[in-house]
Amino acid sequence: MSKDLVVILTALNLEYQAVRRRMASPRLHLHERGTRFEVGTVQGTSCRIALALTNKGNHSAAVIAERAVQEFSPVAVLFVGVAGALWETARLGDVVMATHVYAYHGGTSEDDGLKARPRVWEAPHAISQLGSHLARVNDWADDAPGHGHAPQVRFGAIAAGEVVQNSKISAEAQWIRQHYNDALAIEMEAAGVAQAGHLNGAPVAIIRGISDRADGTKSSAKDRSRQPRAAANAAAFATRLAVELVGEQMQIAMPRADGAHSADRREEHVSNTAHGSTVGIMAGSVKDSNVYLNTDPKVTGPKDLVAELDGFRLHLMRHHAEGALDDDTCREALADLDSARRAARENTPESSKRAAMTLKRLRGLVAECPVLVAKLAPLVVAAGGSA
Repeated sequence: MSKDLVVILTALNLEYQAVRRRMASPRLHLHERGTRFEVGTVQGTSCRIALALTNKGNHSAAVIAERAVQEFSPVAVLFVGVAGALWETARLGDVVMATHVYAYHGGTSEDDGLKARPRVWEAPHAISQLGSHLARVNDWADDAPGHGHAPQVRFGAIAAGEVVQNSKISAEAQWIRQHYNDALAIEMEAAGVAQAGHLNGAPVAIIRGISDRADGTKSSAKDRSRQPRAAANAAAFATRLAVELVGEQMQIAMPRADGAHSADRREEHVSNTAHGSTVGIMAGSVKDSNVYLNTDPKVTGPKDLVAELDGFRLHLMRHHAEGALDDDTCREALADLDSARRAARENTPESSKRAAMTLKRLRGLVAECPVLVAKLAPLVVAAGGSA
C-alpha cells in the first residue's frame, strides 16, 4: 500500500476540475492502457492525490477504479461529484457521504411486477467514522459568501443505476422510492466503484454534492448554476478526508516505542556511517555529533534503492507531521525524492548520476534534521555518489 496517496475519481469534467483546483503541482501519470491520471498533493499538505476521469456509468467507473487500485495501491479510493436528492433531507449544496450503496437495477420481472434484487456495499467502518468526525468538526467548507447556507454533510444510502433519473412521478421513480426509501441521493457510478474496491481490497468512499432533486430540472439553467457549487463542496470535503486518511496511515506506519519521544529526542541517537568500522562511545549524553550508527541499508541494486527511497518517504512524512519540517521544505523534499526515485528506476550511468545529485540536494534541504541526513548518506553512496 502507498501510505501517502489517495485516488480520487470523478465522472464529469466539472467535478474533475473542482478537485484539481485543490491540488498542487499535478503531474501526468499515464497508465499503460491509456488512462490518464494526474498526481499531485493537496494544497498546503504532503498528502498525494491521483486524480482521474471515469466518464458516466457504473461499468466505466468500475474499470477505471480497478485500474487505479492496481496502479497505485492507494490508502483509499474516493468517488467525488454531484448527485440528485431523492428526499428533502439533503439541501441543495449539501454533501452526502454514502453509508452504503445500492445497485438498484438488480431485480426479477414476474407476472405481478418487478421485484427488487439489489446488490449492496457498506462503506468501510474506519472511513465512515472519520467522515462523521470531520462533519462534527465542520471546518472543511470554503468561506464563500453569496452562496446561501453553509453546506452540511449528510450520511445515508446512495442509489446507483444506469439511467439519468430526472422525474419524481415516472414509474421508475416511484419504484425506487418504494424499494429504496432510505436512499438520500441517486447517481450512476457508485456501485461500480464500490464493487471494484470490494474485489481489490481497497477502501471506498462515495462523496456527492447535491445539485438537483431528480425532479425534471436537471437541464435547467438553475441546475447548471448549482452544479459547480455542489461539485466544489464535494471536492472540499473529499480532499480534507484524504488528508486525514493519509495522516492516520502515517501514524500507524510509524509506531513509537515511547510515546513521549519527540523528533528532537530521536535525533539525539547515535548512528555510524563508517563502513566496516568500530565506534566506541562512553558518555552521559552525546549531542551535536556527526557520528551515526546502523543507518546503512543493504542496497544491492536499483530495486533495493527504490525500496529504500520509498521507506525514506515515510520518515520524511513523519518528521513533517511532527513539525520538524515546514510545509514548503517538505514539498520540495518530496519533489526531489520523486525525481531521485525515477532516476534510480532508469538504472543507467547517467540516471545514477542524476539520482545521486538529487539526493545530495535533498540532504541539504533536510540539513536541520540529523536523523534524515544520516538516512540519506548511504542512499547517496548507493546511487553512485560520495558520502
